[in-house]
Amino acid sequence: MENKNSEPKPKHVPVLLNEVIAGLALAPGQAVVDGTVGLGGHAAAILERTAPDGRLLGLDRDEAALDAARSQLGRFGSRVMLVRASYRDVRRVLLTHAFGPVQAALLDLGFSSLEIDDPTRGFSFRADGPLDMRFDRDQELTAAEIVNHESAEELSKMIWDFGEERFSRSIARAIVAARKTQPIVGTLALAEIIGGAVPGWYRRGRLHPATRTFQALRIAVNDELGCLRAALPEFLEALAPGGRLAVISFHSLEDRIVKNYFNEAAEQGRASVLTRRPIVAADEENAANPRARSAKLRLLRKIA
Repeated sequence: MENKNSEPKPKHVPVLLNEVIAGLALAPGQAVVDGTVGLGGHAAAILERTAPDGRLLGLDRDEAALDAARSQLGRFGSRVMLVRASYRDVRRVLLTHAFGPVQAALLDLGFSSLEIDDPTRGFSFRADGPLDMRFDRDQELTAAEIVNHESAEELSKMIWDFGEERFSRSIARAIVAARKTQPIVGTLALAEIIGGAVPGWYRRGRLHPATRTFQALRIAVNDELGCLRAALPEFLEALAPGGRLAVISFHSLEDRIVKNYFNEAAEQGRASVLTRRPIVAADEENAANPRARSAKLRLLRKIA
């Protein structure tokens, strides 16, 4: 058994950090919600900006991420409260813990290096691991369940809807054919099946041929788009008048949901959109942190 104490702490560089801090217009003493606290990178900067008496409520479904955040944020003492919960349940958590009123909130919709770099979590095809992909490891549904039990039609629709994969049908057919021989239980086995289902020119492209299918499975396992749709109205309700919400998305499906909801709230006179176009990372950040290349930040201010 490996000695966990000898393992290096996960390295995580929060994306668009300066833009988030500026966009939230933080001030000392404010109460802030980080709905996806992850490893605590954004949260630490928020707590520093709201010092000496600002408070932060951090939510995450992943217990391993919360453990890392506790280590990262321990120096802030009682100013930080960490809760294992989905960000879609933010108002319930606020009521339960009597936290608020909330002047600012953040959702960083990416998944952390802690998750993608751990082969046992099954998020990546860079190393072999079980087809898991759960943020909350207490839930029953895994990627293996979907891959081995959904029909070709259902798989194709999922891969197209959530991965925008042009070869979704052939990939789905290949998965169903392969599992007739034996269950598909590993990430590398699935990636190999996907690679064999697409044309050679596609395999040689800039993007690994399994990227979009793995994205689709992760979204399906964790109901990511459903969570986002449910959470945005909850966060707007949770904000005090004048409060700001920042959302960082990493693919077009998420960004479209955020953009449409922000515009809808503005049309209803409940909020004003502070970013007509999403804020993206500068060249310097992209060079230092490739994860930032696909990040888009949108900001909303509550009116009433």
